[in-house]
Amino acid sequence: MEKTPIGKKIVVHAILILGSIIMIFPFLWMILTALKTKPEAIAVPPTVLPAIPQWQNFVEIFEVLDFGKFYFNTFVSTAVITVGQIFFCSMAAYAFAKLDFPFKNTLFILILSVLMVPGQVFLIPQYLIIQKLGLLDSIPALFLPGLFSAFGTFLLRQFFMTIPDELEEAAILDGASRIKIFFTVILPLSKSALISLSIFAILYGWNSLLWPLIVNTSNDKMTLSAGLAQLSGQHATNFPLMMAGSFLAIIPLLMIYLIFQKQFIEGIALSGSKG
Repeated sequence: MEKTPIGKKIVVHAILILGSIIMIFPFLWMILTALKTKPEAIAVPPTVLPAIPQWQNFVEIFEVLDFGKFYFNTFVSTAVITVGQIFFCSMAAYAFAKLDFPFKNTLFILILSVLMVPGQVFLIPQYLIIQKLGLLDSIPALFLPGLFSAFGTFLLRQFFMTIPDELEEAAILDGASRIKIFFTVILPLSKSALISLSIFAILYGWNSLLWPLIVNTSNDKMTLSAGLAQLSGQHATNFPLMMAGSFLAIIPLLMIYLIFQKQFIEGIALSGSKG
């Protein structure tokens, strides 16, 4: 087995370190800006470190905005979106992976075609549907369009196709129905894929900005991203408060990623695997 030259290792590690610094710099700048005063945040040339850390910015954000309500709305919509995608996408994926029915491949291609179109194309049809249902400016309006995901169906289908058909055949011989097989055989064997989909669904629900701004107008119906956008003024923006709110908003996502980073990487690998 050939050893990698030391010089090559140094170059590779230097590139990785440089890439890491570039990736983490915006996050560090956000934290530093959250601890600055308004003049320090807009100073030219920019100041890197705050003269005196302004920890009160993290308290003031709850006074300026109804941050607790934003957190609650975001949590509810994200939780419903995640559960909905796991439920509906897993059933659709099982049908496309294990069942035979007319036009199966054609329908699957149609679902995949959704991934080839920018999401903004669906904003007007989705808005009109929510309007016809009388759900404008409400919490259900936040999560209804996200209950199903073409990407989630594709992701789970890729995983379900790796499960041996012999397991289903054995369950059928034991008298199990398709529904029982789905809940007692397929889903228990797909925990890693389901966790991966959950992570993607959480990221989608938690970071949603454009849709909440379009469908809701009341402050008590806003999510974190939409609520923080209110701090962006036409002529002046309170950057320290915005960065403090942004940091508080991403803490749950950071915790989820640190806990499930293995499943997150597996999900990316699954999405690129062959069916």
